[in-house]
Amino acid sequence: MKPNAANTANPANPVNPASAAESNAFTVFVVDDDPAVRDSIALMLGLDGYRTLLFDSAEACLSAWQAGWAGCVIADLRMPGLSGLELQAELRRRGAALPVVIVTGHGDVSSARTAFRAEAVDFLEKPFEHAQLRAAVETAYGLEAQRLQRAQMREAAAGRLAALTPRELAVLREAAKGLHAKEIGAALAISPRTVEVHKTRIMAKLGVRNVAELVRFALAAEGGASVTEASPETPGEP
Repeated sequence: MKPNAANTANPANPVNPASAAESNAFTVFVVDDDPAVRDSIALMLGLDGYRTLLFDSAEACLSAWQAGWAGCVIADLRMPGLSGLELQAELRRRGAALPVVIVTGHGDVSSARTAFRAEAVDFLEKPFEHAQLRAAVETAYGLEAQRLQRAQMREAAAGRLAALTPRELAVLREAAKGLHAKEIGAALAISPRTVEVHKTRIMAKLGVRNVAELVRFALAAEGGASVTEASPETPGEP
């Protein structure tokens, strides 16, 4: 099934995450099997200047989904086929971190609890007010902008880390644990003086001014193999 053609963005042109946070070129992906609801949501959001892409099922959304999409998802709780909660779970399984707002005409405490446990931004019961919808999307967009900013920071950090030697990466990894030069030297079988030399070179390459910034940089880059899995050189080597 294809997305509704009215009030939609082009699914073939996903937003570049690197530029989305700067240009606010986000899209609200609306997933609901009721065409009247889809059109109503698109109209309300369109009045606020939001770009929308409409789908009549979770399967249609997943079929069109691309990793570069940025914005948020508004999904109906109960639909033929996959439900809104199942769509949310599948997106997470695929590694998509788009914020999700669940809407339903059959609200219950159990469903709301499940949605929030799955980190849904909001749980709106139909019929909802324009202001409620706008507030939910604003919250979702704020979270999305933060997520993309963190991703940009990790990408920038990874680029700088690529300039470090294996020994420098090993020193950085130990420094990120809060160890002092003597402790790092003992762990890597090098002298404290050599550790300090490596630290100086690392700070110059990473563009940081002190050890505190160095540790913050290492923490910001966590999750990449560059720091957390870097193998030290043979013990005893400088």
